Amino acid sequence: MADAAHRPEGFTAPGAGARPHRVTALLRERGEQGARVTFFELFFDLVFVFAITQLSHLLLDHLTVRGAAETLLLLLAVWWAWMYTCWTTNWFSPDHPAVRLMLVAVMVAGLFMAAMLPGAFGDKAMWFAAAYVAIQVGRTLIVVVWTWGHELGPNFQRVLFWQAVPGALWIGGALVDGHDARAGLWLLAVALEYLAPWHGYATPLLGRSSTAEWTIDGAHMAERCQLFLIIALGETVLVTGATFGDHTPTAAVTTGLVSAFVGTVALWWIYFDHTADAAAERIASSADPGRLGRSAYTFVHIVMVAGIVVGAVADEKVLAHPGGHISTAFTIVALGGPALFVAGHALFKRAVFGGFTRARATALLALAALAVPALALDSLTPLALHICAAVVVVALALWDVRAYRLQLRERPPLPGPLKAG
Repeated sequence: MADAAHRPEGFTAPGAGARPHRVTALLRERGEQGARVTFFELFFDLVFVFAITQLSHLLLDHLTVRGAAETLLLLLAVWWAWMYTCWTTNWFSPDHPAVRLMLVAVMVAGLFMAAMLPGAFGDKAMWFAAAYVAIQVGRTLIVVVWTWGHELGPNFQRVLFWQAVPGALWIGGALVDGHDARAGLWLLAVALEYLAPWHGYATPLLGRSSTAEWTIDGAHMAERCQLFLIIALGETVLVTGATFGDHTPTAAVTTGLVSAFVGTVALWWIYFDHTADAAAERIASSADPGRLGRSAYTFVHIVMVAGIVVGAVADEKVLAHPGGHISTAFTIVALGGPALFVAGHALFKRAVFGGFTRARATALLALAALAVPALALDSLTPLALHICAAVVVVALALWDVRAYRLQLRERPPLPGPLKAG
């Protein structure tokens, strides 16, 4: 049996009839600094980053209101499948053979699901829905078996109920012929899934869970989301480079490449320069990490991921057509991608530290204001608009650096070492 000091905080010994040796062997050990993300978890994430790339291409091919709505719905599903697995590995060790085999099965289903994304609203609807439901229900069912008789058990039983019900809607949506009927059933399924954590997975006969029961490792949760974002940003760089290779490197196309790369670096800077570490420390020391993990990471980070998806579409389009007339669709993705990321980061800081910063509000207003000349001036090119959007996020990143340095200067100096004598 694992040492009690390494069990998740708040755990107690299981009651009579439980199998403590079976459950405890699966649990993740936690030291004072929290559990570190394993290499296998990073390997696992690659499947879902591929899904994010698929969604960017889907939006690129269907850059309409309907296409954007369908891409958003599928993004919500992909993020939910990844996030629930993230919570699962927060409790259970990926180094245990049983847990690792379960994750391999999820990877297979996730790879299949990602491959089906382009046809999810077409002839591949059932394949996509079946893979998604297999991930959500199958993974949770396995954990329910593992935790039967353990204090974690009732929470996962409630989660299973709130994945089985939407799962039926996902399958039902794939079976109907009408496009609108399918979208309606899938939208209802997503709504039920996303509302479930807010009411504590209230389930008949099983009651509801409280965030105090979600004894997560805050540092691990923060690191998982941080690494997912950095891999997604890295994938954007790779796709941009591959797209650039498909075109003749003219001055305009090369400038578009630089603009896309600089904009991506600025997004990385905004999130990772100091906010990510400070937020990780905050959730790690929180008295209720489950509540902070739910709001700041589970729900808010998807807004930034959506910004990366939309921004990747703008990067590809500006490389393909740097000159000419600016369409409404390009204006939306060129400004909407950075705006979504900045808004998501503002919500993230609000959830973790409280309050909104004026810098992010100013950046959002500047991005919104750029839409006026983009749509009104025929002389403004897609490349010029893309550069302007990149300038805004670069300015925000530089502002954050300046603000952080001023904050360090205003802090009282730490006491120096005592002199002998």
